[in-house]
Order: sequence, then structure tokens, then C-alpha cells
Amino acid sequence: MSYKVRYVYPDRLYRILKKELDAAYFEVMSKGDFIDRQQLRRFEEDLASFVGTKYAVGLNSGYDALHISLRAAGIGNGDEVIVPAHTFVASASAIVNVGAKPVLVDVAKDFNIDCEKIEEAITPKTKAIMPVHLNGYMCDMVRIMEIAEKYNLIVIEDACQSLGAGMMNEGTGMIIKAGAWGLTGCWSFYPFKILGAYGDGGAITTNDPDVALFARRMRYNGEDRMTGEYHGHGFTCLLDNMQAAFLDIKLKYLPKWIDRRRKVAEKYRISLCDIEDLMLPHYKDPRRDHVYQNYVVRSKQGDEFSSFLADNGIEVLNQFRKPYYKHIALELEDHGFPETEQLSKEVCSLPMNPELMDDEIDYVISVIRRFYNR
Repeated sequence: MSYKVRYVYPDRLYRILKKELDAAYFEVMSKGDFIDRQQLRRFEEDLASFVGTKYAVGLNSGYDALHISLRAAGIGNGDEVIVPAHTFVASASAIVNVGAKPVLVDVAKDFNIDCEKIEEAITPKTKAIMPVHLNGYMCDMVRIMEIAEKYNLIVIEDACQSLGAGMMNEGTGMIIKAGAWGLTGCWSFYPFKILGAYGDGGAITTNDPDVALFARRMRYNGEDRMTGEYHGHGFTCLLDNMQAAFLDIKLKYLPKWIDRRRKVAEKYRISLCDIEDLMLPHYKDPRRDHVYQNYVVRSKQGDEFSSFLADNGIEVLNQFRKPYYKHIALELEDHGFPETEQLSKEVCSLPMNPELMDDEIDYVISVIRRFYNR
């Protein structure tokens, strides 16, 4: 289908950055710097600096970041990890694939784990909490860290959708970014993320030197590249130099792109806030900001709303229509998660990217208003 307004515009972004991206490509190719060279190390340093941690370790995907983090934390057979019921399946799959059990908790109106429901899910087998910062808006990490400290739990942040988001630590008055609260922050650089590669990619951020060293070894078959010594049966999940070079270029533009996303979101808010059947993703917690990785609305008309937009040339996403725990093959426990099940029927992600033109945003708004004025 040919859309009037696309969800993302990777072709436009390439044209904007073409000179720098092409130069990075030719640098890597001409030097033969394909695996574990200075481009990767430079990106890791810049990513850690951006997030506010001591270390970053480039990996092949967001899933690999979750998987390696769990192993670094010593999570394994017989352990339980708390994870939200509304997220991408990779969050739970990483837990299952280290031999542990995902314990699902319902979410709140902001799509993130409901902190008021976490403690009732804790058992003597609980070893960790995996909060997932969805759509560009962080979980209440102040409350989650309080719970983790109370029960001596490890925190692994699935921050794959919220690079650049922050929350104030009320004790210090400082803003701490997503990915800098827990033992690790886990990142995805899937092409359509707020910082996207040209292929897949991921990373871990951490302040723990042992975790960083473990991840660097395990991403390369368990080998310490300096000594040649193997430190366990590892994996092949290294972020390659070409992607690291591209990502490093994009990273320096990220603050400007986030600012543009917020302006797009504000235009949506002003133009659509009077529609009663449409819940917009704007929240009232002054401690947290939003980077709008996705602009996810909740329409009481569900698929009818989404189909109307698509039929009128607007590319939208309807993620997680069927909650992941409803897939029988995954063999997950469904304890009944009313908020997750309701929002799954209603969610619709509107076009959101820095390359959107003002007239395209106006068109999206006009189609939505036409739907509700029928």
C-alpha cells in the first residue's frame, strides 16, 4: 500500500545524514575494520556518557542485552523474575532462556508495570525485577528501586524503547536517565528505534565493571580477546563495527531529534485532547519526562479506528493486540491482567519521527478528527 504519511522515514533520514554515513562506511571498508575495532569502542564510550554510566557494551540485539544481563546477574534455574504483562515477548523469552520463570504483573495507564502490584508477586524464589520502559516513558524507578532494596532484588532495565528518557532522583534532585538505575540497562538499535541501526544491534549499560567484563567476554564466545583465555561457554552476539560507526553518528543528533519528537507530540496533544474516546500519552508526573519513541494512543473504537487511518493513507502500528501470554506455545501463566487486556484492544501508534513534515502531522490530525466527527 502507498501511504500518504509513513510511520517512519528511513530514506529521508539517510538523505539528511548521507555525507556522514557514507564517510563512515568508507572508513570501515577501506581499513577493514569489521569486528571489535575502534568504531565499536568509540560508540560504547559515547553511549555510556550519554546514558550516564561508566560502561557500555555493544551487542547484536536488544534480546541479547537482556539475555547477557540475566546471565551476568546469576539468574538461572529455579529463579523468578518479575516482568510486565504488556511488553514485547523478548523480555519474557530472555528470562525463560536462562532457565528462570517470568512472573507477570499488570501495567498501569502509562503502559508501564504497575508498581502497586509488584510486591504481591514477590515470592522466596524472586531474584530480580525487569521493568520495561515502554514507548519513551520510564517506569517509576524511584519506587521500583525502593522495592528492590526492600527485598534484595536485582534490577535489570529493559530500556529498549526509551533511550534519552529520564527521571528525577528525589533524594539528590538529579535526573537519572533510563538504563542507569539498575544493574544494567538494555538497549535495542533495531532500525525503527529512536536510535536505529541499518540492521539489528543492541547494548548494555552498567556501572559494574564485572558485568561489563562478563558481557564483553560472553559476546565473543566466552573469550577474553586480550589474553585468548576462555571464561565459559559464550555466544556470538557482538555489535559489528559498521553498525557502531553509523550509530555513533546518529547518537550526536539524538537530543535534537528528541526535541522534535516532543514538538510533534505537543501538536498531537493540542489538536486531539478534546476527543473523549481517545486517550493520549501525556502524563502528570513532573519527575519523569517523555522522549516519544512511540506516540501510542488508546481508542475505544480499537481496530475500527486503526483501519480508518490506514484506509486513509496513514501508516500506523497496532502492537501487542494479542498479549504475549495468550500464545499457548509460550506456556506462560495467565493470572488475569485487566489493564493489559483492555489496552491491547485499544492501542494504536501514530506516525512519530523527527522527519515528519508539519503538513503530514496536520493530515493525521484531520483524519482522526474526521473519524470522530462522523
